[in-house]
Amino acid sequence: MASVAQRFVRARQAASALSEFPGPLPTDLATGYLVQDAALDLWPDQVVGWKVGRVPPEHEPRLKANRIFGPVFSKALWRVKPGDVTPFPVFDGGFAAVEAEYVLRLAHDAPDDKLTWTAEEAAELIGAMHIGMEPAGSPLASINILGPTAVVSDFGNNAGLMVGEAIANWRTIPLEKLRCETVIAGEVVGQGGAFVLPGGPVQSLRLLAQNVAARGRPLRKGMYICTGAAAGIHDIVAGQEGAVRFAGFGEIACRAYRAAPVEG
Repeated sequence: MASVAQRFVRARQAASALSEFPGPLPTDLATGYLVQDAALDLWPDQVVGWKVGRVPPEHEPRLKANRIFGPVFSKALWRVKPGDVTPFPVFDGGFAAVEAEYVLRLAHDAPDDKLTWTAEEAAELIGAMHIGMEPAGSPLASINILGPTAVVSDFGNNAGLMVGEAIANWRTIPLEKLRCETVIAGEVVGQGGAFVLPGGPVQSLRLLAQNVAARGRPLRKGMYICTGAAAGIHDIVAGQEGAVRFAGFGEIACRAYRAAPVEG
């Protein structure tokens, strides 16, 4: 698994595409997280948050999970203001997409030794909810086709997080009232809201808290958690513009450009 992690890390740093999964494809999520943890130890940046994604329903019985997780790094965290058009890099020949996200900012550390969480306990960690956008991305174009174990192996198919305005009084708003849409190249390509993932954003946080604690990486105050694609996963290519719009709460706009090799 260490060699798989090394090849993903090298590809990301070189901004070079992978034609196939770089080694044996993990058959379960636990093995995928071993790859991710090995890559985390190699990556020269600080984890400042986590992304949560949904396991497609057809994979849930086999994997016995409905969420997957990956890191967000400090150099790929953008705090955006209304009116900004934020540029972000995409892997030429790899995978790139835009996802509308409800983002939670944590107000408290999670206890290091707490491995089991209720929704109520997870909710107590939250300081604020923001509108957000996850630029999903991987050097491996087929990552989603290969399935959740591949996604987990490569940082959860994450390429960053854009955090926008806070949603005031979010705890009093029913999930069905938190609606959003995704736009690519001026066309609406997806609609949804905080109700799309089972249990909503707090359930995403609960399951994340358990996952990272079991891996010795408990949640910390100040982290940003993007809680799952709320209006679908929509491909974008270098040169295109996209946006996510949150009814009554603002929008975030972006522009994709071709990634260049990076140094540590």
